[in-house]
Order: sequence, then structure tokens, then C-alpha cells
Amino acid sequence: MLLIFSCKTYQLKDAEPISNSEKEVENLYFSSNEDYVYKCQMEVYGNDISGILIIKKISETTHRVVMTSDFGNKMIDFEISENDFKLNYVLADLDKKMVINFLKNDFQELLKRNFSVSESFENNDSKIYLSNVDKKQYFLFFDKNSGLLNQVIYTKNKREKINFTFEAKKHTFAQTINLQHKDFKINIKLFQITETE
Repeated sequence: MLLIFSCKTYQLKDAEPISNSEKEVENLYFSSNEDYVYKCQMEVYGNDISGILIIKKISETTHRVVMTSDFGNKMIDFEISENDFKLNYVLADLDKKMVINFLKNDFQELLKRNFSVSESFENNDSKIYLSNVDKKQYFLFFDKNSGLLNQVIYTKNKREKINFTFEAKKHTFAQTINLQHKDFKINIKLFQITETE
């Protein structure tokens, strides 16, 4: 699959439109009530931050996200839903408006569950669903063989903003997640530590 990585308008490549049978698709990776525990590596403008990231669903619409250092010291703790963000704790070094806003926006997009489908496409490997929300567009790529979500491309004003890639063996848990910004030097990688059932 070929994707354009620049500030140009995002275009879906090598995919054909198909009749739209799905009205809604879901990202189920954080839908379980179990704790999701990952080794986290963040690169923010050349600064490397690593630690343990725990994501827990605390209601149908809200998740709690806590990041600790490798030694267990809390770095950041917040509750997040599609429309709300409550910061419970942040380490002084991370307490910068820009950092908080990136984390808020990134995790709101990562944890977004329901997507209404506007158009459907397919290529050799994936069924691709386009979801339009205001000026945002989401391209969700589901593997044709496994049916698992393996990529979400988030665009705003038709420009690619964040590329989420997932490696998973089941619908409710991704072993690895890579979140890459297209217009900022920010990259977040998550690697499974515990698997939920």
C-alpha cells in the first residue's frame, strides 16, 4: 500500500470504491474492562520519554490513562472521553500546555470507538472505511483475512495528521501500537506487557 506523507491533501491510493454495506465500524482495542498495560516510548521533538502506560476503561465513554516511569513513579494521570479531559496529575517536567494538548488530542483519537461510515473501499489487503466527522476524516483499514483493524489515518481539513498502526491477534487488544504525527516531530510506540482476556 502506498501512502503520501507530506502536507498535501491526503489521497487514498490503490483502493477501489465498493458498495457500502457497513453503516458503522468500531475500534474495539480498548473496549475491555481489563487493564491495558504497555511499555511506552515517546519521542517528542527529539526528547525521548519512556515508561509504563496503563489504560483502563472506567465507563462506557471514559478511560483513565496513567503513565509511570520504569521505576513506578507517576508521570501523568488523566481521565479522557471523546468530549472531556480531566488531568489528575502531571510531573512538573511534562506540565507544558503543548504536551498536555498533544496527549489529550492523541488519546482522544486513539480511544475513539465508534465511526459512522460514509464510504467504503478495498485494496488487495484491506477493507477501508471512511468516516467523516465535521472537518475530520478517518480512514480505517481492516485486514481482509483476520478482520482486525490494523491502521487508522486521521486527517483534518483533508491533510493527514496522525497515522495509527496496530498489530493484533484479537479485536479487543493490540500487541503493538504506533502513533505517528505527520506535521510534528512526535511519535508514540506502545508494546504489550500484559494481555487482557
